[in-house]
Formats: sequence, C-alpha cells, structure tokens
Amino acid sequence: MTQRRKFWMRWRVRFGYLVAVIYIVLVTPTPHSIVIGGMVAAFGLFIRGAAAGHLRKGRELATTGPYAHVRNPLYLGSALLGAGFVVAGNSWWVAGVVIAYFVIFYPAVMHNEEEDLRASFGQALEEYAERVPLFFPKLIGKGYEPPTGEGPARSFSWEQYRQNREYRALLGMVAGLVGVWLRMLLRTRCGC
Repeated sequence: MTQRRKFWMRWRVRFGYLVAVIYIVLVTPTPHSIVIGGMVAAFGLFIRGAAAGHLRKGRELATTGPYAHVRNPLYLGSALLGAGFVVAGNSWWVAGVVIAYFVIFYPAVMHNEEEDLRASFGQALEEYAERVPLFFPKLIGKGYEPPTGEGPARSFSWEQYRQNREYRALLGMVAGLVGVWLRMLLRTRCGC
C-alpha cells in the first residue's frame, strides 16, 4: 500500500472520531429533527444492508442487488446515514463538518478500494465500471447485468449480511440516535 493510500485509510477513521466529538458538542436536536433524521438514516441503513447481503469480499466482484446500480452502495448508505444524523442534529455547523468530512475522505477511499478491485478483477471491473456509476446511483433501467457465462446471478443472502457484520451498523445507528436523544434532554434540562 502506498503512503498516499495509507494516509487516507488511517486518517479517515481518526478524523471520524473527531467529527463525532464535534457533532455531540454542536447538535441542537428536537424531537421532530430526530424522527426525520432517523428515517433518513434508516434508509441509508437499508441500502447498506441490501449491499452487504450481496457482497462476497475478496471472492467475487459484486454486481447484483444495489451493486447493479452503483459501485459503492455501502458508501452511499453511509452517506445517507450521515445525512440522517445531520438532520437529527439540527445544526448547520454540524452539517458543514459532516459534509466536509465526506467530501475530503470518501472519494479518495472509494478510488483506493477500486484500485484493489482492479488488481483482483481486471477486465471484469473495467466493463462493470463503464456501465455503473461510482457513487450516485443509476435509477432508471434494469441496472447492470453481467455478461453471459460469468456465473449465476446472486440474490440477497442473510448469511452474507451476517458474515459482513452489517448488523453492527444497525447497532451503531440505534446507539447514535439514543445519544442524540439524550443530548436533546441534556440541552433542555440544563441548557448545555
């Protein structure tokens, strides 16, 4: 792994912790913002879950389910989860920090991961990448269909979902929304 790639992978997580601290300090949630934000976050969680049930990491190129419409549905789902927490937090400052975090780190991370996939899957990835957008999904049409002879079409698998440990995103979302709710109660009780 090159130094540049190591930088983006290492600092994405470290800055994520900093963003979380800034978030907790700056949010001004209301019951309404938490409910609306929770619904947006749940949609992101749904996309991530659907993608995780189709993803067989390191074994084959994922091109079914959400992957037929976007090459990075896990990151799309994460962005929607983040947007949900921005809405729940009800703060323009938080929105700016979270958006900056995603814009700075996620394009580089997606391109880094694509380099790994290119090394593993070569021409198959090139053909797939020509027809499926990197981040913003292609919503019109059937989506990507692998060339004949590239194996059976995969359907969603709960076993894959479990193996990919996507349930952790659900636990994280619930814990995060509880934290936002507690922050709201703290702000209303003591004004801090």
